[in-house]
Amino acid sequence: MRPNRLLIVPLLLACASWIAACGGTPPTSVEAEAPAAVGVPMPGVDRRAAQAPADADVAPDQASTSPDDAGAASPDDTRARIDTLLGDAGQYEAVFDGFKAAVTADDRTAVVEYLRFPLRVGAGREVADAEAFLRDYDAIVTPDVADAVAAQEFGDLFVNQDGVMIGRGQVWLNGTCLDDACARTEVRVVTIQ
Repeated sequence: MRPNRLLIVPLLLACASWIAACGGTPPTSVEAEAPAAVGVPMPGVDRRAAQAPADADVAPDQASTSPDDAGAASPDDTRARIDTLLGDAGQYEAVFDGFKAAVTADDRTAVVEYLRFPLRVGAGREVADAEAFLRDYDAIVTPDVADAVAAQEFGDLFVNQDGVMIGRGQVWLNGTCLDDACARTEVRVVTIQ
């Protein structure tokens, strides 16, 4: 009898999570070992093609706490996961908090401060700059997006090697290296869909 793939994937993810929670070292890829150049994405960070799933839902093979399991997480768990996979959880938390406050207050100018351009806005479309974003704000930050951002708690964020997800993929945050050693990074919102 062949094992059911739908049962194996969650089992493997649970094992990986258990190993990481028990102090194990998460697996690394060859890509993560490559040195970063100035202005290029950090390893595992800001890979434009992998910033968000093709649709708003999380792909089932993405390793992390799923949005449905997020109730068991805490802000400390989220910070630890970000530190392990992406680095500098403090930056991610500050951007998350600021972006959430700006969206919730409908402070469009403040929202722009948390975005990286070009900004992916779904279906492969990109917004080139702040002027274009502000012009199309209502079409980009839809009520669905605003509601997802307002409802999201930091401790319940979905985190994987591709970034930090708000809601069910409506918004993704990610970082970029600012120097050769990737000692300085900049975290911004990279996708709104």
